[in-house]
Order: sequence, then structure tokens, then C-alpha cells
Amino acid sequence: MPKRRLGNMKAVRYEEFGGIEVLRIGDVDRPAPDHGQVLVRVRAAGINPGEAAIRTGAMAGIFPSTFPSGQGSDLAGVVAEVGVGVDRFSVGDEVIGFSERRDAQAEFVRVDVHNLTAKPNGVSWEVAGALYVAGVTGLGAIRSVQLDKGDTVVVSAAAGGVGSFAVQLARRAGAKVIGLASQHNHAWLESQGVTPIEYGARAIDRIRAAAPGGIDAFIDTHGGGYVELALALGVDADRIDTIVDFAAAARYRVKTEPGVNARPGAEVLAELAALIAGGHLEVPIANVYPLAQVQQAYAELEHGHIHGKIVLVP
Repeated sequence: MPKRRLGNMKAVRYEEFGGIEVLRIGDVDRPAPDHGQVLVRVRAAGINPGEAAIRTGAMAGIFPSTFPSGQGSDLAGVVAEVGVGVDRFSVGDEVIGFSERRDAQAEFVRVDVHNLTAKPNGVSWEVAGALYVAGVTGLGAIRSVQLDKGDTVVVSAAAGGVGSFAVQLARRAGAKVIGLASQHNHAWLESQGVTPIEYGARAIDRIRAAAPGGIDAFIDTHGGGYVELALALGVDADRIDTIVDFAAAARYRVKTEPGVNARPGAEVLAELAALIAGGHLEVPIANVYPLAQVQQAYAELEHGHIHGKIVLVP
């Protein structure tokens, strides 16, 4: 086995669009932080369905790739170096953040300082590393549909990565929440004060039976006809948000924006981390894989029916 050179690191890479088979672990140069950046030694990095879509080329028009490409946004770790102009963090600080360069699935990642927040002691590495994409999207969806106390909202894929955030945050907003999910996730949903409904055939009848007063809002985290289902339930288009079905959103003029665009991502991360540390928000971790098993991690993710988040650990 060739000796690993000093100054290198392990990182996820792919050199062409494709399925999980194009993912590999490569030796790459360890980056140095530029002005306004820190170098983070990654302790955990969450994975997300959007990354799989980027890697297959399905989103090349929105997220073009330059090969070889890195992967991943979510991260948590320890500050290893600080660049010029950084005074918010010091070497050894524990942080949560995100990479706009899609290179978080690595042993080290260079991060703009404004994309980082301090990791509270009460938040585990796995949870911290899985927080950004799903957490910010879930919070944004709640705000996008303008939930008020007493509203009734339906969330599809309610126990998934984004759905598990959305149902809890909706409950904190004072809404009655109906969660569409597989039977094996119903007990967890009930523990969160959510009314679980089996997805699939005749789901619309089960929803109507659970909410005879009607549905005020609908958050779709799955796609595949849920926008049409929401409209059939009588939900106004401006109170339907889908994070997946952009074709239906364009056709019916429902929302797709996350609803937190005006706020810095690190600010939202800090808000979510404080809720977790205070015991007010739970982030289920479905599985944890070593970085070298990135293909297996995405195979599980793409199989579907995941309860919570899957995390890579360098």
C-alpha cells in the first residue's frame, strides 16, 4: 500500500455523473484556510437526497459539477486552523456548519466563517453533523406555509430527514400535525404528538377522517402526487410547500421556497442547535457509516423509508 503523504486527507470524490458506483474515497491535498475562513476537522457529515440528485446529473442545470467533484454540505467538527481576519473562532472550538462548495464529506473542510456556529455541549456530533440541510429546510417549510396556532397541517414522509424536523417544529408552532409515514414509524410520530396516517391508497380518506374540520396547510417532503393530494383536500395553493415536486409547483403555483432565505444559515443553525440542546427538538439518527462506506450509506438513503438522518464519520 502506498504511503500516504503528509498534508493529504481522505475525501469523497466522483469523476463523472452516475449512481453510487462512481463514488470513491481519494487522497487529496489538505486545504489551508483563506481570509475569513477556518479549516474544520470533520467529526460528522450528514447525507441528503439532493446530493444524490446532483451526483447523477439530474440537477446539473442548477448545481453544475467540475470533475473531480466533492460531495456534501452538512458538517460538524473541531476548528483545526483559522485564516486571516477570523476572530469568532479559535483552534479547538467545536462548531456546526455547512459548505457551499459541496465538499463536506472529507476529513477536513475549509469553511467560510459566516457559515459556522458554535456546537452546544448537549448536541452529539452525529446530530450536529446532520443538522443543516434537513433542519433549515424543515424550518423554512413551516414558515413558508404560515402556520398559526390551531392550524391543521399534513406532512408527507413525516419521519424522514426533513419531515422529522417539520412535524416537530409544526407542533412547536401550535399546529395539529398529521404525518404520512410507514406503519413502523407511527410510534415515533405519536411520541411527538403527531397523528400518524399510513401513506398509499385511500390516504385522502384517512386524512379526512383524522381532520373532519379540514386541512389548513400541507408540506410535501416526498413528491409523487402529494401536491395534487393537498389541492384535493382543499388546501390553498399559497399554503402548500413542496421541497421535491418542482414540476407540480410550477403547474399549480404552490410554494417551493424554504422561507428562511432572508436569514443567515448559521443563525438558523444556532436556533435549531439551541432547541436540540434544550431538549425541545429530537433528531433521529437512522445510521452512521465510516467515510469509506459512502456507497453503502447512499444505497440505504436511496432505498427510502429512512427514519431521520444518515451520517458519515471520517
